[in-house]
Amino acid sequence: MSRNRAFLVAAITTALGVLGAASALASDRHDRGRERGYVVPCSLVGVNPVYHPEIFGNPAAARSYGFVLGPDRVWRVESGCRR
Repeated sequence: MSRNRAFLVAAITTALGVLGAASALASDRHDRGRERGYVVPCSLVGVNPVYHPEIFGNPAAARSYGFVLGPDRVWRVESGCRR
């Protein structure tokens, strides 16, 4: 009986460990803002505006990050932008 109980305790501990690790990984992904990355003020490196409509769909929000939409409809970093 004690052998079965030890196995049960080990199985439950392993299952809880796996669930905890998966939960931590999921919350880390959520903390970055989007699954497809995040936007750093004054830098458009690696940013696809399509994946961030909450920023690039609102000119005031984009400006708060230091971005301006040029006359050719291309996003640029505002001159003099500081992080």
